[in-house]
Amino acid sequence: MLRYSLIFLVIALIAGFLGFGGIAGAATGIAKILFFVFLIIFIIAFVSGKKTL
Repeated sequence: MLRYSLIFLVIALIAGFLGFGGIAGAATGIAKILFFVFLIIFIIAFVSGKKTL
């Protein structure tokens, strides 16, 4: 899931650089959501002591 957030971040940076405002905003929003979902899942797994990939 972290991979997807990084992919959307790269898409947002490229779209922002090329001037596609709507696409960059959407990709940035998706990247933020995926990053925070990944972070919450990681914290839950860390606290519970389960090993994840």
